[in-house]
Amino acid sequence: MSLSWEGEEEDARAARRSAAEKAALEAGRTGEPLTLGNEFSEIRVSRVETRNGLRLLIESTRSGQWVSLCPLELEAVTWQNTATFSAMIGRPFGPLLTEEES
Repeated sequence: MSLSWEGEEEDARAARRSAAEKAALEAGRTGEPLTLGNEFSEIRVSRVETRNGLRLLIESTRSGQWVSLCPLELEAVTWQNTATFSAMIGRPFGPLLTEEES
């Protein structure tokens, strides 16, 4: 009886790449991280220096999910309205747009 699943090796490779990418970002952390939270969520925000410039590393301390955003991506957040954020919260851990819509 096999305890593996279809795509297990691909998932493992992706997890290793993600861990290596996050470790590289954390190595470029400048200053102390800022933690924000409420009864629904807790995140840690860090400024990181990369070979391509400054980025903001945003980590969910509960789920382990993280994202690194450049200044243009951060500015794009300011262009959004409440409906965009409601849609994001309504589809956790998934993209707003499917591959076909992109």
